[in-house]
Amino acid sequence: MEKSKVLIIGGTGYLGKRLVKASLAEGHETYVLQREDMGVDIEKVQMLLSFKEEGAHLVLGSFNDHRTLVEAVRLVDVVICAISGVHTRSHQILLQLKLVDAINEAGNVKRFLPSEFGTDPAKMENAMEPGRVTFDDKMVVRKAIEDAGIPFTYVSANCFAGYFLGGLCQPGSILPSMDHVVLLGDGNQKAIYVDEDDIAMYTIKTIDDPRTLNKTLYLRPPQNILSQREVVEVWEKLIGKQLRKSSISKEEFLATMKTQNYAEQVGLTHYYHVCYEGCLANFEIGEEGEEASQLYPEIKYTSVHEYMKRYL
Repeated sequence: MEKSKVLIIGGTGYLGKRLVKASLAEGHETYVLQREDMGVDIEKVQMLLSFKEEGAHLVLGSFNDHRTLVEAVRLVDVVICAISGVHTRSHQILLQLKLVDAINEAGNVKRFLPSEFGTDPAKMENAMEPGRVTFDDKMVVRKAIEDAGIPFTYVSANCFAGYFLGGLCQPGSILPSMDHVVLLGDGNQKAIYVDEDDIAMYTIKTIDDPRTLNKTLYLRPPQNILSQREVVEVWEKLIGKQLRKSSISKEEFLATMKTQNYAEQVGLTHYYHVCYEGCLANFEIGEEGEEASQLYPEIKYTSVHEYMKRYL
C-alpha cells in the first residue's frame, strides 16, 4: 500500500520535531508547515533547514491566512497537528478550529490527528478548574472535527517521560534527585509514561491503519504502567541507594496550587488528576479505542528502567 503524504503543523516543537523525524524514517512524503513570521528565531529556522536536508518539504502557511492553510492541506493525505496545549508555554488548542475549516474546505484529507497526546479529554468531564480548560478546549476541537465529518484519530499518549520520569513525578522538577523525593499522596496511583520518540513512532504507525480510523489510540506500554513509588524504586535500584521520602497530602497540594499563577495552576491540576486520582489507568479501553503496543508490537518501546539510565 502506498504510504500517505503527511503534513505536520508545529514541527519545530517538543513533540513535533520527533513526529517529523518519525514520518521521514517510516518513508512518508513529509511536509512541515513553516510560518512566514518566524523573525530571527534562529534555532527553529535551523531545525526546519535540517528537516529539509533530511528530505522533508517546507510549506509556507499561517493560522492567520486561511488560503495558505487550505493550500498546504491540499498537498497531503494526512494532517498531524502538534501545536502547544501547555499553558506555561502557549496554549493554542482552539487555533485548530481554523485548521478544521481549512481541512473541510480542501476536502481531500483522509485523516486528521489534532493536538492531543496527553490525557484523553473525553474521560475528564469532571476535571477541576482551572486545569479543565485544556480538556474542554480539546473537546471543542473534537466536536468541530466530527461535525464536519473529517476522518480522525485521537492519540492519548499519557505522560511524557521527560517531564514525569526525569523529576520522579514531582511537579517543577525534570532531573531526578540523588537524595530526596516528595511523594504525592501515598505515591501508589498508577500512571503511564511514554518516551517521546516512541509517542512519535506510534503516531506515525497509526496514520494508515484502518483499525484506528475514527478512534482513540491509547499508548499503554505494559512495562511503563507504574506508580510514583515504583518509578522511585526503579531509580533507587539504578543509583544503588534509598532516597529519603516525604509526602504531600492532596489537601496540602491543592492549597499550595492556589498560591500559584493561572498557568501553573492549570498544569498542577493535571498533576493532581494523574497522581492523586490515577485518571490515566483507572478505566478500560472500550470499543472507541485501541491500544498502541498491542497493535504495533514491532515497536520496541523504551521501558521506564531503560529511559532512566540516561540520568546516571
